[in-house]
Amino acid sequence: MKKNDMKLARRKSRVRYEIKMKSGGRPRLSVHRSEKHIYAQIIDDTKGVTLASASSMEKGFAEKGSTVAGAALVGKLAAERALKADVKQVVFDRSGYMYHGRVKAVAEAAREAGLDF
Repeated sequence: MKKNDMKLARRKSRVRYEIKMKSGGRPRLSVHRSEKHIYAQIIDDTKGVTLASASSMEKGFAEKGSTVAGAALVGKLAAERALKADVKQVVFDRSGYMYHGRVKAVAEAAREAGLDF
């Protein structure tokens, strides 16, 4: 494992621990990004179930997930699906990534679409 991967894993576990301790039972909006795509999931940790998800790999997705505009579309789509599943309040899990660029775009688009976090 590379040194940067180990640092990301430590940040991810630290962030996830804080979320689980302070979330108050709310589902979390987890974001994962790769070089080409971005993924978002609404996860209920108490039941261990994914309530809603969206990614830039879905069929008919016009924008690439490697752009900020594509990430914003993923955030909006995830929020719409979460609202259909009666989830209005979530905790944002940035998975160890910096709150910047595509990760920030997902969060802001989800807020604009109606999620509260």
